[in-house]
Amino acid sequence: MKNWYHSWRAAIRIARRDAWRFKGRSFLVLAMLALPILGVSAADLTLRSADLSPAQQLDRDLGRADARVNDPRMGGVPLMQNPKGDNYQPVKSYGDDEPWPEGEMDIASALPADAKSLIDSEGTAKLRTTHGLLSTSVRELKAADPMAEGIMVLDRGRFPKKADEVAATNAFLESSGLHVGSKLTARGLDTAYRIVGAYELPNDLDTTQVNALPGALLAPLDKALAVAELPGTDTYSTYLTSVPGDAGFTWNMVEETNAKGATVTSRAVVLDPPPDSEVALYVKEGLPDLGGGSAGAAELAIISTIVGLAMLEICLLAGPAFAVGARRSRRQLGLVGANGGDRHHIRAIVLSGGLVIGAVAAVVGTVLGIVLTFALQPVLEGVLGKRFGSFDLRPLELIGIALVAVVTGLLAAIVPAVTASRQTVVASLTGRRGIRRSNRVLPMVGLGAVALGAGIALYGSTVSDQAMIVAGGSALAELGVVALTPALVGLFGRIGRWLPLSPRLALRDSVRNRGRTAPAVAAVLAAVAGTVAVATYAASSDAQAEARYEPELPYGAVAILSPESAVDVPSMREDVRKLLPTDLRADVDRVVVGTKSCSMYGDGGECGMYELVTPKAYECPLWSYDESGEDPTEKFSKAERRKLATDFRCDQDLNGIGSSAGEILIGDDKLLKVLEINNPEASAALANGRAVSFSKRILTPEGAAGEDKDKGGAKGDAGGTAVAPKGGVNGTIDVRLTTAAQSEASEEAGASDGEKQPGTVKTIPAHQFSGSENTYGVQVIMPPDAAEKAGITTVPYGSFFTTEKLPSDAQQQKLDSELANTGADPWLTIEKGFVPENSTTMLALAVFAGLITIGAAGIATGLAQADAEADLKTLAAVGAPPRVRKALSGFQCGVVAAMGVVLGSASGILPAIGLRFTERRAEDQMYARMLDEGWSNGEQATAPFVPVVIPWETLGVLLVVVPLGAALLAALVTRSRGALARRAAI
Repeated sequence: MKNWYHSWRAAIRIARRDAWRFKGRSFLVLAMLALPILGVSAADLTLRSADLSPAQQLDRDLGRADARVNDPRMGGVPLMQNPKGDNYQPVKSYGDDEPWPEGEMDIASALPADAKSLIDSEGTAKLRTTHGLLSTSVRELKAADPMAEGIMVLDRGRFPKKADEVAATNAFLESSGLHVGSKLTARGLDTAYRIVGAYELPNDLDTTQVNALPGALLAPLDKALAVAELPGTDTYSTYLTSVPGDAGFTWNMVEETNAKGATVTSRAVVLDPPPDSEVALYVKEGLPDLGGGSAGAAELAIISTIVGLAMLEICLLAGPAFAVGARRSRRQLGLVGANGGDRHHIRAIVLSGGLVIGAVAAVVGTVLGIVLTFALQPVLEGVLGKRFGSFDLRPLELIGIALVAVVTGLLAAIVPAVTASRQTVVASLTGRRGIRRSNRVLPMVGLGAVALGAGIALYGSTVSDQAMIVAGGSALAELGVVALTPALVGLFGRIGRWLPLSPRLALRDSVRNRGRTAPAVAAVLAAVAGTVAVATYAASSDAQAEARYEPELPYGAVAILSPESAVDVPSMREDVRKLLPTDLRADVDRVVVGTKSCSMYGDGGECGMYELVTPKAYECPLWSYDESGEDPTEKFSKAERRKLATDFRCDQDLNGIGSSAGEILIGDDKLLKVLEINNPEASAALANGRAVSFSKRILTPEGAAGEDKDKGGAKGDAGGTAVAPKGGVNGTIDVRLTTAAQSEASEEAGASDGEKQPGTVKTIPAHQFSGSENTYGVQVIMPPDAAEKAGITTVPYGSFFTTEKLPSDAQQQKLDSELANTGADPWLTIEKGFVPENSTTMLALAVFAGLITIGAAGIATGLAQADAEADLKTLAAVGAPPRVRKALSGFQCGVVAAMGVVLGSASGILPAIGLRFTERRAEDQMYARMLDEGWSNGEQATAPFVPVVIPWETLGVLLVVVPLGAALLAALVTRSRGALARRAAI
């Protein structure tokens, strides 16, 4: 008795023979189904292999030790921690008026009495390389000890055994130009070390690190181990600990160690944590919030969306292939019907084609994914920056991924199967297609989806703050455009009457065979829409970032400053002049209070500080505290705070090189030229011995004396808006010089902020800058003779340069190396202008969309050629020249690409605009809230700029270059002559 099993078995056999008979078409569909499976299975295997289990992670963190004991630097007070040791707090609760405990402790005193331990210290040092100096992590650990096995993996050579030996990571050796056997020295130490081995950190292959014995470079906890000590290096040390017995470092031992002020990462506790009720931290703060629910749901939603879009893309591309296959096999299907086969048998045969190719694609894609992952494991580990824990094959996950190919193949074959089953036996045997009517319901559904999706996206961008609403509405609108694609293809066909022969034939063939054209156009549409959306968003973000970008100097200008020592300044200036293509040089000095060896920061026993004095009337009311200590912003209404936010008194001028170079630069007119400040009045003021003030808050106009000077000539009260000094006026600025002794005496006397500040005030004649040029945050430029006349001590600080052309990276690296060799540690600034962050991303997106477009158009063209072979032979028979065949193929490919790109570009702009409008609304709300609460000052007082920028370059590539490239490629690979066939017998 025959049943469904036998009918499906026969259908699968027929489909297998048909697939083998038409190898080209079968391979095309197989590749489309297998490539995503290959990529996803390889990604799954890579991520699973790189995702370490807790035991594997502990092996890399602890080696063979039972635990790592850490000093949280809380002064040794009793603590309580979570089982992992990454969250802790003191047992005692500290109030707001009590200082939080801090300070180092003796970790060795917290270890169990019978424990064995290894000290593990880390710091940073500047090591001399073949290129200069390289800031490198230094780790002091007896890596050859069995307890440390697994933390560092030796690659070649050996670990150090003597105090003058070191090992280095491969990343350090590659960056430094050194090798095993080289000599290594550190800045600040006379000791030379020999590199005896190379190793890697399995969890961070890119780390530049040097390993030495304890005390060889860093200051050890145990001073008896000290051999050499790098000056000014902050060292953090922990202890690797092993305890007797098989139980390991238990939770009770962890709590005992916590009571002594140390935290513990224990292997036994992490692998087998205690109940939450036994963890004092959880009992005090409540049970831990494990979280992950919403994040996991969001991650699942994203993955589901990506998989769904990928399946839709494949179905859109593979569906026409099955449809063409069904039409090419319609005589065979007609014979099945003529011999008693029912419609469900026809459907089974076509569906079996999808099943057979999908199953083969699943096997091929999965096997190739595993093989490629295994073969490329070193490359993948290099990209991830860490070694795999193991080659983690998860059969159930791989089977699930493989089933996607089978399901996708079946889904792609559904519509062709239904269409083939509806044909009559006579139509199938004679090859007649009959009269086909277009579906009128689908366009109406698509039009409704477009309108509804656009409305949802508009609502999300103008009313709601949820970006997901915009994304959902945009996705619905895009699906509506996909549903409208057959109707839109028909509209495109109306322009054929104005085209020459070959493009007219190609366009009419595409319109006549919408079943194969529309899915390919929809696939291109989907790919291009996503690309255009991301490209539009990226271009808009770049435009916003460029508008917010604050250059430190004019484009191409160079500044080199030495805030620590004036001794190195002459050699620094000469190095820049020799190694960079400089033109004009402007030397600057800085103000010092105390000895000339004092740094800009005023550190040292004899070093004081200076400050520009702000006249009382120019003090920002939002920052001025009175004796009550009340928050100043609470004194004003929202309207007053909004008004003060744009007041010049509340402008901090924190942009450009001036924000870090200091309040006063001692220089001349050359500095104005380097800063591209073309102001004759400012140049004349400097030449006449007057300082130039670029800030409106510090200059007192001439004529304001005594009480008037305290008012600073300002009009209005603290709650009003003061009148800024007019640009171009002359006046004075006050500089307070406070020696170290004066500052110390003031602190001992307990002077409050409201009392008179200590120090000596120097009054300097000044000119208020009147230009509109960018001053790059510089507040005051004081000529040297004005500083000397006021009795202000200055020392060389550095220089500013203009350049003939922008210095190259190679020139900058050579300069860095030269500066490092001299021992100087200056600030070097080269203004290279705004560099877009998304330029590479946009290029990659354009290339991706181009490949998808050309691929989909090529598939549609190949199917069109297979489906229209009889028409091509007819053209040859009636005398059409050979080039017509090439031109027809090229235009067929170009037509599909052009239609998809045009529709995709229009669909992709909508979500990008919606998301940008949502961001604009959110930033406007934040800006208004900042104004209401009095937070804004200077740059923050400027309304947010959230533009929408159309990436015309990317659109131009997609709209012109990609269709043209697809057409030319299709024309090149198409044979100009086809074989004539005998006339078919009727």
